[in-house]
Amino acid sequence: MTTRYTKDHEWVRLEGDVAIVGITQYAAEQLGDVVYAELPDAGKSFAQGDDMAVVESAKTASDVYAPISGEVVEANGEIKNENWQIINDAPQAGGWFVKLKPSNKAEIDALMDEAAYADYVKGL
Repeated sequence: MTTRYTKDHEWVRLEGDVAIVGITQYAAEQLGDVVYAELPDAGKSFAQGDDMAVVESAKTASDVYAPISGEVVEANGEIKNENWQIINDAPQAGGWFVKLKPSNKAEIDALMDEAAYADYVKGL
């Protein structure tokens, strides 16, 4: 499945009935070294655009927004166990934040594809 992106620098990738969510490489680079992250627990539901998680670096703290509506089925255990470096090392792979059960898969289609996101970032 194709990865989709938000203007707030979250990514979402649908794999079967589960959507994997994290922050983009660009967001990780802007944050710098992550020193803390707070992820929601399984069972928590979010509407698209809701504050879903918090990530902090030596430079700043930033909210992570739900790119789509859904219920958390899993939070990344590596991050929960304070392995925050994985967010910097692999934000779009092992550094994912949560897996969601989407409540409206059509929301994914409305997000930017990789080319549109790359163009968006160039304009920042």
